[in-house]
Amino acid sequence: MSDTLEHLAAHRERLDRDGYTVLLDAFDAPTASALHDDVDRLERELHVEFAANGFEGRATTRVYNLLAHGSLYEQVPVHPAVLPLMHHLLGDGCLVSSLSSITIHPGEVAQPIHADDQVIPIPKPHRAVTANSMWAITDFTEANGATRIIPGSHLADHSPVYGQHYDSICAEMPAGSILVWDGGLWHGGGANTTDQRRRGLAMNYCAGFIRQQENQQLGIPLATARGFSPALQELCGFGVFKGLIGHIDRQSPAAVLLDPAQPSSMLWDRT
Repeated sequence: MSDTLEHLAAHRERLDRDGYTVLLDAFDAPTASALHDDVDRLERELHVEFAANGFEGRATTRVYNLLAHGSLYEQVPVHPAVLPLMHHLLGDGCLVSSLSSITIHPGEVAQPIHADDQVIPIPKPHRAVTANSMWAITDFTEANGATRIIPGSHLADHSPVYGQHYDSICAEMPAGSILVWDGGLWHGGGANTTDQRRRGLAMNYCAGFIRQQENQQLGIPLATARGFSPALQELCGFGVFKGLIGHIDRQSPAAVLLDPAQPSSMLWDRT
């Protein structure tokens, strides 16, 4: 136990200082294989295609909302080594923000450097309100598109300019590792110059106070919410903040749950 606590303290120190840390041997090869095969299944069944924008990737496939697609994914948010680090960054009561697969295919170019919290209008630097992790289902190498990071950038007083070049380092790690980072860290997916896919699970969290006092989406019957004006529907949380926060499978909750005719545009589509 003391060895575990010692390692946990070291990871906390790296998160505070550098904005990221890597957990090696965090999950075993059978788990990686099972997740890999199941993401292949989901991509086939859901007819997942490459995105049409530079942020999600024109040679990258993504499956969103994985907790809705099978019990295999229930182990991911509660990983016993990751969750204490999320409590360190976000406090007790943190929430699942999103869980998705990201598969970078051969020929993909580097994703623009960004911070996961940069659409949140809070002056920087600030305490973490989002924090994320990347499960390496395959090896992550510089050649196949491992995450690019800028150590210490979570302490900057601003966010990166989208599309601008920044010098970064490569977070290489073998399959079974988990990269954990502060939501303010500047980072982006790398370019894949190999003939193999690079696959990871993006397990993202947010602070527990990033939500309404009363859960409007669950507390109000959908039949009732369908009768609300669009303005009231948005106030109750059926919209998407700045085209990013609150979506369901890349669509607004209003379009998914209330009225399919409602317009739904994601931030990524505007890049």
